[in-house]
Amino acid sequence: MPRSSFSDNPLLRVSRPVSACSRCRAAKVKCDGKLPACTACEKAGRENECSSANDQFARGKERSYVAALELRVEKLEKRLAFARSRKASVNLHDIDEATAAPADRKDSLANIRAAIHRKAARKREDSDVNSLVSDFGFLSVNATTRDFEPSATGMTFARLVLAAATNDDVPDPTEDSFPTRAEAFAIVQYYMANIYALFPSFLETHLLTVLDDVYQQDERVKERLKDADFWLLYMVLAIGYMAQSRVKDDEYYRRGLDFVARALPFADKALMPGYHTQIQSLVLFTQYSMLDPSHFDSWYLIGFASRAVVDLGFHQDPPQLQVPDKAALDLRRRMFYSVYALDRTISMIRTRSFSFTDDSINVEYPSNSGLSSGPITGPQSADSALALFQLRRLQSEWYQTLFQADSVPLPDAASFIWQMCLEMREWHESLPDNLSTGVRELFELELRYSYIYCLAPNDRSPHLTDYARKLIFEHAIAYMNTMHNVAHGATISAFYSSLDALKVYFVAMQFLTALSAARELLISEQRIIPPITRPGTAPPPPLPHRPIGGEDSLDRSLRCLQQVFETLDTFSRRWDIASQLKTTFESISSDLFSWLQVRRQMREQGQLPQQQQHHQQQQQQTQQQQLYQQQQQQQQQHQHQQHQQQQQHQHQQHQQHQQQQHQQHQQQHQQQHQQQHQQHHSPTPQGHSPPQAQLPTFPPHPHPHPHPHPHHLPHPPPHPHPHPQVHMAAPQMHMQGMMQPHQPHQPHQQHQQHQQHQVQSGQPMMQYRWVDGTGQMMTGPPPGPGGPAM
Repeated sequence: MPRSSFSDNPLLRVSRPVSACSRCRAAKVKCDGKLPACTACEKAGRENECSSANDQFARGKERSYVAALELRVEKLEKRLAFARSRKASVNLHDIDEATAAPADRKDSLANIRAAIHRKAARKREDSDVNSLVSDFGFLSVNATTRDFEPSATGMTFARLVLAAATNDDVPDPTEDSFPTRAEAFAIVQYYMANIYALFPSFLETHLLTVLDDVYQQDERVKERLKDADFWLLYMVLAIGYMAQSRVKDDEYYRRGLDFVARALPFADKALMPGYHTQIQSLVLFTQYSMLDPSHFDSWYLIGFASRAVVDLGFHQDPPQLQVPDKAALDLRRRMFYSVYALDRTISMIRTRSFSFTDDSINVEYPSNSGLSSGPITGPQSADSALALFQLRRLQSEWYQTLFQADSVPLPDAASFIWQMCLEMREWHESLPDNLSTGVRELFELELRYSYIYCLAPNDRSPHLTDYARKLIFEHAIAYMNTMHNVAHGATISAFYSSLDALKVYFVAMQFLTALSAARELLISEQRIIPPITRPGTAPPPPLPHRPIGGEDSLDRSLRCLQQVFETLDTFSRRWDIASQLKTTFESISSDLFSWLQVRRQMREQGQLPQQQQHHQQQQQQTQQQQLYQQQQQQQQQHQHQQHQQQQQHQHQQHQQHQQQQHQQHQQQHQQQHQQQHQQHHSPTPQGHSPPQAQLPTFPPHPHPHPHPHPHHLPHPPPHPHPHPQVHMAAPQMHMQGMMQPHQPHQPHQQHQQHQQHQVQSGQPMMQYRWVDGTGQMMTGPPPGPGGPAM
């Protein structure tokens, strides 16, 4: 048999006996076992009743499996036919005379593989794979025929999503609920300015085009719209209405619920796997579920969206050779990070694991040009979305380390937490100036929420310092103050959902835990010194700024708890989950709230004088805290100046000392020269020269007169010498170092050099010269007690 005929008509053999169906067995006629219904049942018009005896134990399973195999064979045959046609067209283009080649050579598997691996065939193959994957959206669980159309199936992928994520059935839409064009455009503008600015998962121009087509009078224009287009517009309108609802069952709430009911019939095609419209549709569905948790669960929906992103490979940037254009790549990245941001915030507030880790992704941030291309949002949309994506990456880093890793404590948990807080603070300081007021306020709340979450005790960082408690205490008060204003504001200028009620409860519980563990410390206004960090590590984050002359910590604590009650009460009018959270928190915080009230009553009655005095001292200290850094800088400058002055003074003293030594050397040299000169020129008779004694020389005396009078010098009396050969006379005393009358200098260089070697600067010198009985000049002290007294 030729190979081509085998490829066209493969031999399918059954390795097991085919049992007769129930109807043929009962009629005792021969059954050929044809699927899905035998020939006898088809002729009798009883195809639905045809089932084998084995189906009594697993009815429908065997035939459904066979039908799925037949569908796959059909798809593979289509791909094979395309490969053959592609190979034939390539051969016609490349070969001139080879068209008469044998048919078996044209149909050979080698040529088919060569054609498939061509560049054009690879692109077509990718499209076929997506088409094949998309068919699983209509794959039935209990299929009994080969027909997989939605009308004949029991469960589509969209119905599977709805079955898992639906908490309560959505009522049918009303006929007169469709808004006017102007009202619909206003809702679209609200969505684009407040929600799309943070999650730009589709093209803004495409939404506006769909909006224009829906309100066209020409029905042919509406017929060109796809199911995914209707889903996009209706879900945007539903989210825009729901986001402005303040009370359940108000007009905004009813309008939003009505548009969800209008969008659900298009779910089968909009949520079909294998297309990027599935990701966009699931992102919108997740956003709506965050606003309406009574009907849909956001946790399941973001899980489906995350798996769709991974299935399409959007969690990895494609190779540069496979990038069609920058706009398509930018839209792909925007869709991924929209899912990423929603997955992180939903998982963190529910304290669950992420759908995928950061190690498994490799996607760059979308460009600002692609984010800010819309006519409604403007350039601030790009900055808002990019800032949110960056914050979610920072949150994901410390959340995976502290809460998704093992339970072994970190070796240096404080350094890691300080580093994470530093990076988030730098993110907040680098926010662009063109952000709207509502988005900036939302980011400030996210920053304080992240601080509290990161500082909260956990298995990897179980110990909480007093400074960390103070940080949680201050950030929780600031968070509740801002959130209370948002909940009771006239308008909502950012995306707030039921998850914010959970965040309020989480922040309130951390505030309650920190205050309960250190009541006296936190309400005493005592200044807590930040912990010392190792060199090269990040410093602890600073405490939030407090207004000067405001309430003390006792009043602020009571006001914070009161704001928690009021905020949860306001949210309970909109979401049922907030009412449960409010009841639970009131029960848990009742003891601490009563204790704080008693303390305030005691303070007002004057029973806490020390606390009042301490409060006054702390108010003064608070006023001086702003000058603390300036004083430190001034002190450092003053110390630096003093150090320079000390160095200059020491240098001057050193120079003066050197000058004094130099003067002493000169004075000693002059005195020695004068003495030698006088001794050399004074005549002494031989045998009658009395011994001359020179007293010790001393350094200059600090006398107020630089030239002392000779009468002021002490003159010792003469001592008679008993020795018969020595005649003692009054010794001549010379004080070395004193100023002597100036005498003309005579050159006696050799004699001066000899004296300089004998005399040391600043040292006393005693010299004796006397004549013995023979008239010979002698040196040294004379013998006997007649020498000069020392």
